Amino acid sequence: MKMTTFSATILAGLLAIASPALAQDHKMMKHDAMAMQPTGDQGPSSKAFAEANAKMHKDMTIKFTGEADKDFVRGMIAHHQGAIDMAKVELKYGKDEEIRKLATDIIAAQEGEIKQMKAWLAKHGN
Repeated sequence: MKMTTFSATILAGLLAIASPALAQDHKMMKHDAMAMQPTGDQGPSSKAFAEANAKMHKDMTIKFTGEADKDFVRGMIAHHQGAIDMAKVELKYGKDEEIRKLATDIIAAQEGEIKQMKAWLAKHGN
């Protein structure tokens, strides 16, 4: 009987420790699913923008190292990729030639900067 009580006490303690983490994981999964649903219009371009935005924010959630340079570069790679993904949505659905040109320019600039940042990370040890 003592072992059963002891085991139940240990299990209760472990659940008390794990519950906030599990609740946070559930909250994050719910938030991620909601982030992929656009507010307002539910058309194809809105959904594509929402998906690009959700992916960017997920990818920007990095484990920080305390090394500002590395943390900045790692976060910015995901941020720039998000800009590229959004620009591609513009090119697929957008009609305004000026904005489509801007999207094309953004893709070129952001791809170049991502390449530069990846090279810097490789040189400085991811």
